[in-house]
Amino acid sequence: MKYFLILFMLAAFPIFSQQNTNMEKVQNIINQVNQKYAPDKRTAVFNVSVKSDGEKNILSGETNIKEAKEDLLNLLNKEGEKIVDEINLLPDSQLGNDIYGIIDISVATLRTEPKEAAELSTQALLGCTIKLLKKSRGWFLVQTPDNYVAWLESGSFEPVNEARLKDWHSTKRIIFTKENGFSYSERNGDSVPVSDLVAGDILKELGRAGDFVQVEYPDKRSGYVKINDCEDFEMWLNSRDLTADNIINTAKRFMGTPYLWGGTSAKTMDCSGFTRTVFFLNGVYLPRDASQQVFVGVPVDTHDGFNNLKPGDLLFFGKKATANSKEKITHVGIYIGNYEFIHEAGQVHISSFDKSKKNFSKYRLNQFVRAKRIITSVGKNGVLPLKDVNY
Repeated sequence: MKYFLILFMLAAFPIFSQQNTNMEKVQNIINQVNQKYAPDKRTAVFNVSVKSDGEKNILSGETNIKEAKEDLLNLLNKEGEKIVDEINLLPDSQLGNDIYGIIDISVATLRTEPKEAAELSTQALLGCTIKLLKKSRGWFLVQTPDNYVAWLESGSFEPVNEARLKDWHSTKRIIFTKENGFSYSERNGDSVPVSDLVAGDILKELGRAGDFVQVEYPDKRSGYVKINDCEDFEMWLNSRDLTADNIINTAKRFMGTPYLWGGTSAKTMDCSGFTRTVFFLNGVYLPRDASQQVFVGVPVDTHDGFNNLKPGDLLFFGKKATANSKEKITHVGIYIGNYEFIHEAGQVHISSFDKSKKNFSKYRLNQFVRAKRIITSVGKNGVLPLKDVNY
C-alpha cells in the first residue's frame, strides 16, 4: 500500500508543481497591473486575488479601474492562461443609477473602514461631489474629486444620479467665505440655525433679500446665509489670484486652529489639510496628503540653504533618502519669508529656521527635506486649478 501511495505522489507532483508555477505567473501579472494602475492605495481600488480549481485560475476581488481589469485579462489571455473572471467592477451594480453623491453637511468625515471607531482618513465639505463605489450596511465607499478613497456614513451626503449631478454643477451656487458661521431658518441672525458652515462650503442659491441669501441644501433643506459671509461661486472662482500675499493672508486666517489627523476644514486640520485648505480658498486643488503634495509644482534648490525660497513655497519635512532607505515625507508647511513658515502642528502657528528667533524650531530644521513652488505651476506640473476640477 505504501508503495502505491509513493507512486501516486510522484505521479501527482508534476501536476501540483505546474499549478504552483501557473499561480505564481498569474500573481506576478496581477502585481504588475496593480503597480501600473493603483500604486497608491489611497486613490484607487485594485484588490484582486487568484485561486485555482485544478484546471482554471479564478480571479476574484474588485477594482474601480475598468482599464486595469481589461489590461489584466488581456495579459493573461496572451499567456494562454485559462481564466474565470469574478472581479467586481465598481461602482457596484447594487447602487443602481445613484452612483454619485453631494456632501450635505458642513464637514463630512471619511474613515479608513466602515465603522465609527475607524481612523479618520479625510474630510469633504458641503457641496462637494463624490463618486459612490459600494455600500456596506450604513456606510459607502466613496471617491472624492482628488480620487481619495474612503468610507463615508450615510446621512452625510445626498445620493444622486448623473442627471441630478449635472444639474447641481450647472445651478447658481454660493460659497461660504467666512471661517465659521451658520445658515438660519429665517432672515434673522437670531433665528434657529439650519446648520453650521465653514469656509469653502457650497450651497444652491434661491434668491436674495436684504442682508441674506436664500439657499438650498442638496437634500432640499432651505435656509438663509448672511450676504457678507458668502459670494457667488462662479464670480468667486474667477476672481482667484494665486499670489504669495493671498496665500499668506489666507493661511494666517487659521492661526490657532487645532490639529486633527485627517482634518481638512476650518474646524480642525492636519498639516496637509491646512495647506490644501489655504490653496483651495485661492482656487487651487492640491492633492490630499503631504506625501502626495510633494510631487506637484517645481523643485526649489535648497542644497545651500534657504535663500532661494519665496513666500508661498511649500516646505516638506520628514526623512531624507539614504543608501538604505527611501525619502519619507511626514509634514508640510508654507514659507512666509524671513526664514519663517506657517504650519499646522498642535495648532496653526509660525515657526522659524533662524536660530536667533524665539520661534526657532530645531526639530523642523533637522527634518527639512525639500521645497516645491506651486505659484508658477497652476495648470501644469500636477497643480490643478479648482475650475478644472469636477467639484
